[in-house]
Amino acid sequence: MTLTIQHLYYLVGFVLAVTAAMTLADKTNPRRFSSGLFWGLYALVFLVGDRVPPLWVGVGAVVMALIAGFGGVGSGRHTPRTDQEYLASARRLGNRLFIPALAIPLITMVGTLSAKHLVVGGTPLLDPKNTTLVSLGVGCVLSLALACWLTRETPVQGLRESRRLTDALGWALVLPQMLGMLGLVFSDAGVGKAVAHVTTTYINMDLRFVAVVVYVIGMALFTVIMGNGFAAFPVMTGGVGVPILVGVYHGDPAVMAAVGMLSGYCGTLLTPMAANFNIVPAALLELPDKNAVIRAQIPTALTLLVVNVFLLNFLMFR
Repeated sequence: MTLTIQHLYYLVGFVLAVTAAMTLADKTNPRRFSSGLFWGLYALVFLVGDRVPPLWVGVGAVVMALIAGFGGVGSGRHTPRTDQEYLASARRLGNRLFIPALAIPLITMVGTLSAKHLVVGGTPLLDPKNTTLVSLGVGCVLSLALACWLTRETPVQGLRESRRLTDALGWALVLPQMLGMLGLVFSDAGVGKAVAHVTTTYINMDLRFVAVVVYVIGMALFTVIMGNGFAAFPVMTGGVGVPILVGVYHGDPAVMAAVGMLSGYCGTLLTPMAANFNIVPAALLELPDKNAVIRAQIPTALTLLVVNVFLLNFLMFR
């Protein structure tokens, strides 16, 4: 049997379904019913999303947004271990704690590079179209097994910890996927064409350097708004990159795409909308300032953005 991306979706859906069930059973959560519904709907997207009409999935996404918007996603009361227990566990395990964490990227890399050789009877073991993501899923499962072996815990404890982290992150856990879809919605709605019209009408694109600046800064600004460079890319590339930088000035599209995405990542460093990069770490580290990560990243983001302008102008038109 070939492991496909759908199997990974089923695994994610199973974990979310267990989270929803645990949330519904947690009487310490003042919003357990609305929170359970939120995570249950999210689980259904992964479990049966490919079998139901897209309209139903859209309605579910709207319901989830309403639940989150009205503060319906809450967390229960988790009983942490004492400092003495944490210290004793750290002393017992030592640096072996890093083994499960390092196993994930290692197994992902090995699976990705060796996928074409993992064939039995003419059938590939890993989906050739999604080798990296499937390898990542396999790496996570094997890493969980390693963690259970090292800590002498059970997979059930892993599900409890997963639910604790899900409670800590809240609705922000869903934001990356939602924002990624936003880029496709904007593209289909013709936002790229609108951006092209505005930029060519009000900005002098006769100067190549100006067009480069507009594209680079635009990628960063749209990423700040959307929270996702992949969402900003079709808008700015369809509005400025392809028609002007490539079509008019005959630039290298590969260089444009690479530097454009890097510019988008500069915007990622500057926005709370990129919750998985900026808000989630602050929540996990229990920082008093939820924007502390963003504040620390501002100098790097702005400096790299300026470098990208000259880098794109130099490399794209060689």
